[in-house]
Parts: sequence; C-alpha cells; structure tokens
Amino acid sequence: MNALYAIKQFSESRLSWLILLISIVALEATALYFQHVMMLAPCVMCIYERVAMMGVGFAAILGMLNPKNVIVRWLGFFGWGASAYKGLMLSLQHVDYQFNPSPFATCDIFVSFPEWAPLHEWMPSVFNAYGDCSKVVWQFLTLSMPQWLVVIFAGMLVALAVVVVSQFARKPRSLF
Repeated sequence: MNALYAIKQFSESRLSWLILLISIVALEATALYFQHVMMLAPCVMCIYERVAMMGVGFAAILGMLNPKNVIVRWLGFFGWGASAYKGLMLSLQHVDYQFNPSPFATCDIFVSFPEWAPLHEWMPSVFNAYGDCSKVVWQFLTLSMPQWLVVIFAGMLVALAVVVVSQFARKPRSLF
C-alpha cells in the first residue's frame, strides 16, 4: 500500500485526531506540572504559547467530530496549522528574548486577552503570568523551554505538511 495513501486513510479516522489531542493534553499537563509542582513561574510568552498549544487541541477535537467529512477534516487541518504556526512564531520570539536580551525588546508585563475571552480572569491558575520572559529557568539537553517549544511546534507543522500532502494521494491500483 502506498505510504501517503495510508496516511490519508489514517487522517480519516478518529484515532489519528485522538492521538493529536492526547499529545496536546500531555504537553499542557507538563506545562502545569512545571508551574504548580516545580514552581516555575510562567511568563506572558509562556501563556501565549500555552494558548497556541490549546488551539491545536481544539483543532484536534474539531477533526475528531467527523474526520471522514472533507470539510471538517480540512477545518481541523487549518486550525492545527494556524495554531502551530502562531505557536512557532511566539516561541521564536521568546527564544529571542532569552538569548538576545535588549532593554528595548521585552515582553508585556501582563497577559492581554480579548475582552470577550479574559482567560486570565476565568482560570488564573492556568493563564496568569508572573514570570520573566528573558530568564532561562529550565533546560533539558541544553535547550531551554522555549527552544523545546520551537522544536515541538516545528514538528507539528512538518507532521501537518505530510498529512496535507497525503490528502492528494490516490488509491493504489490493484492488478487483480
């Protein structure tokens, strides 16, 4: 069986979207573990990156609703791509704050959500920021948390690109 066609078929299953959702829930749980157990203070950029990650999760939920429907599936792809791209841009900016500090380029002091969705007021334990964006407070394998988010969001975009390309794969011909 053609690999791209197999990926296309997999994207038409709820399992594929569930796997994406589970990975997002695991990453969000990790962020909350860092915040509430390891006592690492999230900064404004961390919160925005967290929201971008949740955007991918909502796209996964949308895709899970009816993955065989091409419109729903493509809306899921669009949400996945838009959120992962925004997350990548935020992470790159956050890395810049950490490793190219400038008194003129700093992150906001407070998170800024729209009036119709004040997430920091609805769930302050998840969306309130009280850390410094330019501080490197945690590293793993020499990469800071925003650098890992660059890797994660870039990986999401690469995976999305493969899945989108697979949507144009044709069913392999059967000789018999």
